[in-house]
Amino acid sequence: MKVLDKEFFMEFSIRDIKGIGPRKEALFARLHLMTVTDLLQYFPRDYEDRSHIWSIGQAPCGTGEAILLCGTVASVQEARPRRGLSLLKVAVGDGTGAVELVWFNQAFKKRQFKVGMTLTAFGKLEWAYGRRQMNSPDTEEGRVEGSGFVPVYGLTDGLRQQDVRKAVRGALDLAAVHPDILPGWDAGRHSAFSQMPSLTAYETLHFPPSLEAKEQARKQMAFEELFDMQLGLLLRRHREGKRKGIKCGPNGRLLRSFYEHLPFTLTKGQTRAFLDIQNDMESEVAMQRLVQGDVGSGKTVVAALALAKIVENGYQGALMAPTGILAAQHYEEFLRLFKDLDVRIALLTGRTTGKERQQILADLHDGAIDILIGTHALIQDDVLFYSLGLVVTDEQHRFGVRQRSALARKGQEPHALFMTATPIPRTLTLSLYGDLDVSSIRELPPGRKMVKTYAVGEALRRRVYTFMDKLMEAGQQCYVVCPLVEASESVDLQAATDLYEELRHKFFKKRTCGLVHGRMAGKEKEAVMEAFQKGDIDLLVATSVIEVGVNVPNATIMFIDGAERFGLAQLHQLRGRVGRGDLQAYCILMAKGGSEETKQRLKWMETIHDGFTLAEKDLLLRGSGQLFGYLQHGLPDLKAADIINDVAILEAARDEARKWWQTSGDAAVVEEALKRRFGKSFAGLLNN
Repeated sequence: MKVLDKEFFMEFSIRDIKGIGPRKEALFARLHLMTVTDLLQYFPRDYEDRSHIWSIGQAPCGTGEAILLCGTVASVQEARPRRGLSLLKVAVGDGTGAVELVWFNQAFKKRQFKVGMTLTAFGKLEWAYGRRQMNSPDTEEGRVEGSGFVPVYGLTDGLRQQDVRKAVRGALDLAAVHPDILPGWDAGRHSAFSQMPSLTAYETLHFPPSLEAKEQARKQMAFEELFDMQLGLLLRRHREGKRKGIKCGPNGRLLRSFYEHLPFTLTKGQTRAFLDIQNDMESEVAMQRLVQGDVGSGKTVVAALALAKIVENGYQGALMAPTGILAAQHYEEFLRLFKDLDVRIALLTGRTTGKERQQILADLHDGAIDILIGTHALIQDDVLFYSLGLVVTDEQHRFGVRQRSALARKGQEPHALFMTATPIPRTLTLSLYGDLDVSSIRELPPGRKMVKTYAVGEALRRRVYTFMDKLMEAGQQCYVVCPLVEASESVDLQAATDLYEELRHKFFKKRTCGLVHGRMAGKEKEAVMEAFQKGDIDLLVATSVIEVGVNVPNATIMFIDGAERFGLAQLHQLRGRVGRGDLQAYCILMAKGGSEETKQRLKWMETIHDGFTLAEKDLLLRGSGQLFGYLQHGLPDLKAADIINDVAILEAARDEARKWWQTSGDAAVVEEALKRRFGKSFAGLLNN
């Protein structure tokens, strides 16, 4: 690899490109394009085929596809049919037919056209008023043939396609003189996907001679981009520390007793996940493993097995949950799982105060507590462990790196186990968690009833309410979820607060109703959820804050109002809040219209109950654009790579990045190279 000197990191402003002054600089800034490097990575969203000029008389009309025409200008006319409206009409013919080029309120273009000149026009050809017509086409003087595939970029008001194309050509010219400004670096450029010099690859991706060449260049760029991203994840892992960990011995008496006391048999997925954890904990290196499993797949038992193993080896364990009520739920579950076993368990949350808190802290420091379960309260400075050996983080996406690290620092290189109930497709797992080992639990415990799911329209609302009332009369509980907290003029949807008032005063006067939403104070929210859990509330109206929530076995109906506004993963998470007990549970999705995509999404919800399958479907629907933002993970958006279709490239990039890191890994070098590739979003890569 070349030596990375100061020159390598030279950065050019977009103003260094000829023709870009302060006004255009401000327009490009709206698209977050500040440097030449940014511009080089601003890849086209589409391409126009300008490789073939049609005869006007034979050209296809009304197809919706833009085509290329060429002819002689026969007339140039400006008309003003009414105040505030001007029409510029340019008639062009080629002997086989004629076409009228039309522009609205662009009279200034008139001086560009002269009768008798040869003109090439590109646009959509339509029939209008008995003649062929093109509205607002791109035009160029002369016969411009064989220009191949012309890039189409995302724009902002004030910027034209030709402005961006010209700027990109300027950026490529600059890169030809200063090749070091190209994003990426030598380490990522040597692979089976690299078929052309880097500058050629960028030129080809922006201005391809053919679609085949474009795709070859894209794959090369995708590899480089994914290689750099995987290196970023390895750098993150390096920063968190992958050092010599606690080497546990083989499973002993406590684990055997724990296993024998279980009132059920572990599923294959649970067994596989624990075997992975066991191997990690018995190795020389501190574990960094993610266990992902569907709602109700039994991740808690797997975590309990891991904690039993660390306790058996003479160390303490900690489990951190995002809310007090979820922590309390884990605590109750652990008391049941470890019943009659010599394992001391304590709960520490924001609600733990006074003498109780002081006693817990003293016992923890003395080693009298084996497993501590809690919330963010676990990372406070006065929480000191005797010998912390394992940190389990539940719903890990709800905690940042700093929070997880703060807990880990309370021990000497403790093992780390992360859990999430958001099933993630394999391609995304490779990308999002490139710095973690991953175990997936696909099966649900035997005997669990499937939640019957129905997608319905507004017309059935009263019937749904009648059905809910019938079940509440029988002693069961209901969730009602809607996506907004307060009414918005721009959104035709009842807010949670309005719906709550309507339900308790109009439809369910005899029932006890509660309301919970994201703008409530934490303690207030927890109090409502606790009351629902105890059965003091029959019907709970909520926003999606209950997505990661409590286990209420008596809750049998999940009614989602405005289901079209939720993604598949979210709908599935919400559905998982019911069906925790022996009773048949129902999920009713009420949509107010929506696109074909929306209808498809809700149809899948009726028939597919596997979270992983739904996540893959969601990925296909949403596309690979801003997926990382959607998952609130802090990873940069991909520009060349397509995470849905580029699995092979992703795996190759991951393998190559790991090889490079093992042989040449230099954190400072990687950090500088990644800043250049990802800019400010690189910070998100490291801090989430």
